[in-house]
Amino acid sequence: MARGNRWTRDQLLIVLNLYHKLRFGQFDSRQPVVIDLASRMGRTPGSVAMKLNNLASLDPTLQLRGIRGLPGASALDRTTWQEFHDNPAELVPLSQQRFDSLFTEAENESTEVIPGTGIRRLTRPPCDETEIARTVKQRRGQDYFREIVLNNYGNRCAVTGLPIRELLIASHILPWSGYEAERLNVRNGIALNRLHDAAFDQGLIAFDDELCLMLSSHLKSRLAHESVKSSFETFEGKPLGLSTDGIPPTTAFLAKHRLRFEFR
Repeated sequence: MARGNRWTRDQLLIVLNLYHKLRFGQFDSRQPVVIDLASRMGRTPGSVAMKLNNLASLDPTLQLRGIRGLPGASALDRTTWQEFHDNPAELVPLSQQRFDSLFTEAENESTEVIPGTGIRRLTRPPCDETEIARTVKQRRGQDYFREIVLNNYGNRCAVTGLPIRELLIASHILPWSGYEAERLNVRNGIALNRLHDAAFDQGLIAFDDELCLMLSSHLKSRLAHESVKSSFETFEGKPLGLSTDGIPPTTAFLAKHRLRFEFR
């Protein structure tokens, strides 16, 4: 593709995919992720960074924070932004497929966006021949959700600060089943290490309206064990670790989680 060509809908879907995997302060032509994507798209890093900032001008979440983005969003930018956010169940997996196709060659390969590092290719175990298209679409949606949540929390566990991405889970506050409209919503996710993800999923921990960690009565009854004490009591009452430009979880979702597990 020649440099300077007009942006197409497919290209905007790819950039929108990246948009939600970065924080506003990372929309920079020196960002390794932006450089990697630009090279695959046949554009300059400055062109991709500018488009990210154009899209930022359409983001109501940023507008609430007084951030305007960069003026100059095109009619196609606006249409594609609206389409992407009106129909995430269809457009997110499609954007993930378009994004992955720039970096991968096989169906069992995917990508991972790591701000400050770049875009790396991942290889999955081969898909079973009976896997259907709906399952592939679901997997792409889950891949996208994992990346937007982990990157939103700076690739650290929101409870302990553990910075090892391979040990982190993008935990759903409202479960995948039963809340289709919130499945891909970054505000329905918290980056947790595998232990605290399991505890959250089982209702052993929760978070209050101030985003502070709560322990269940059952967990508190086991604090005599040093491993339980160090893993949980140490962090009780402390707020989620979220960067200043990160997007916090929705408190109403946290309240539903507490209600589900009868937290007082």
